[in-house]
Amino acid sequence: MERSKLKTFVSWSGGKDAALSYYRAMGDFYVTHLLNMVAENGEISRSHGIRTDVLRLQAEAMGLPIIQPSSSWETYEAEFKKALSDLKCEGVEAGIFGDIDLDAHREWVERVSKESGMQAVLPLWGEKNRENLIEELIKAGFETVIVATKKDVLGHEWLGRRIDDDFVRDISKIKGVDISGEGGEYHTFVVSGPIFKKRINILKSEKITRDQHCFLDILECELTEKWKKKKKQNIPFPSVNGRKMTGHGKNCSSMANRH
Repeated sequence: MERSKLKTFVSWSGGKDAALSYYRAMGDFYVTHLLNMVAENGEISRSHGIRTDVLRLQAEAMGLPIIQPSSSWETYEAEFKKALSDLKCEGVEAGIFGDIDLDAHREWVERVSKESGMQAVLPLWGEKNRENLIEELIKAGFETVIVATKKDVLGHEWLGRRIDDDFVRDISKIKGVDISGEGGEYHTFVVSGPIFKKRINILKSEKITRDQHCFLDILECELTEKWKKKKKQNIPFPSVNGRKMTGHGKNCSSMANRH
């Protein structure tokens, strides 16, 4: 019964590691919120550079509230702790994090959680076999899209690709690349899976370059019903014709300026 489980938030990036961590932990914890840190202007996420309205639609597809505090990198920890304090007041006692093996990240989340009176849960920690981790993601039914890459490692041609068996085969051929992207080689956005109540269709997007990274800027998307079997969706560049849902939180558009 959910009420007997510890109330928990997920440190949310919108990507595969956060999603798989949630999926692994849901049997033991009751997830009540997503926590997603965003840039000072409130337009994009700190971790993956995804538009905040796209992440709000993703949270709606999951049936969960999302908290999106804005911060600079200098104020990140203070704002994160403020968010944890607010969650603590709502009875949340733990946080789920998607780190795999970066010791500095683990040390930070454990320290900040402890100082905020919360337990840090890292369901993916210590997973040495990255291929098994990706295979678990695929077999669980997650649909995941590449939305950011280091341009000197993977480049813009990887943007929009799905995490599937073909992806594993191709990325495994590149020397020095962690196939889970733990070294920041790429970042992802999950459009459907077992923790979703609805599915996200990407209707319009464009590839952009900012500093040393390439991004898939999702301009328009919609919620649809989940199907047991479906054809692989091609990510539209830069646009496609399609019905957009209207109303707050039902489609993703505008926000032309990004940094």
